[in-house]
Amino acid sequence: MSGKDGEHTRDRLRKTTLGLLLHTLAMTSNSSFPRGKVVIPGGTGQVGALAAKHWLALGYEVVVLTRGGASEARVVRWDGKTLEDAWASEIDGADVVLNLAGRSVSCRYSEENLAEMLNSRVDSTRVVGEAIARAERPPKHRMQMSTATIYAHRFDAPNDEETGILGGKEEGVPAYWKRSIHIATEWERMQAEANTPHTRKVALRTAMVMSEAGKLATTDNIFAVLSQITRLGLGGAIGGGRQYVSWIHGADFVRACDFILAHEEITGPINLAAPEPLPHREFMAALREAWGVRVGLPATGWMASIGSFFMRTDPELVMKSRRVIPTRLLKAGFVFEHPTWAETAKSLALR
Repeated sequence: MSGKDGEHTRDRLRKTTLGLLLHTLAMTSNSSFPRGKVVIPGGTGQVGALAAKHWLALGYEVVVLTRGGASEARVVRWDGKTLEDAWASEIDGADVVLNLAGRSVSCRYSEENLAEMLNSRVDSTRVVGEAIARAERPPKHRMQMSTATIYAHRFDAPNDEETGILGGKEEGVPAYWKRSIHIATEWERMQAEANTPHTRKVALRTAMVMSEAGKLATTDNIFAVLSQITRLGLGGAIGGGRQYVSWIHGADFVRACDFILAHEEITGPINLAAPEPLPHREFMAALREAWGVRVGLPATGWMASIGSFFMRTDPELVMKSRRVIPTRLLKAGFVFEHPTWAETAKSLALR
């Protein structure tokens, strides 16, 4: 290693160590960090379970608003579209609202399902804003789930919050892909337009959240689904494998939420994705290695369409190139515990 390379490495190490120290100090001493109650609308899915478990372990009161699911946290019923005192009173006096409500995107993109994906997100975001607006003690922080899918399908450069290109105008992609962009932009617009001047608003443009598969592989856990396919010998590249995959480890997702809460200068859209997206063929190769699987049969685009049909999902989820990086998080000093996919896949496969 040359002297210049060695100094560069030492400089990166110093910056990483300093960032981790600042993050720890912010979590423990920053007076802006909430100490109290967190409300999670739509918090019974994979991501909500991670967040509820995390904040409960830290000693916070956690309330999950749900239409019928279960949670480790206290559960309050709502329908996701009607303002009612029974659940709105939980938001009044809370410190944080993390809204995760919305129909799963792991489905066939029929007109009915697309409409439900849009309405479930827009309605829940609207009514949460109404509850905050009428609260006597509105929450200080409102984090709203969004999606990295809002960015354009591209291979030439990564999308970040500063220079990224929003999707919907790409050439050579299926026309219906615009529907996902429309859902994402309407989702964010509904939060942005809420008249809640005393509540900070952050839109979490989140990539696929990876957490341990557990005993059952369900469509609510993408790592479980991908692992099941891989262990069956079907985890090869799809459609050539050039398309980029963005993702974030579940532990880094909840840590990023903590970091955002501790840094009040962060508002508006922010990317929650690991800093090193990679092409699909490399992504699947690393997953095969993590599970000790040598064979991964590739699939063409039309084969992916047929497979998606039988899995009751949509090929856009694997064919669109999502090359997203977290520039705002990194500039603010956030340090990822799991920045690379190879390490993440191995750590989750061992659990």
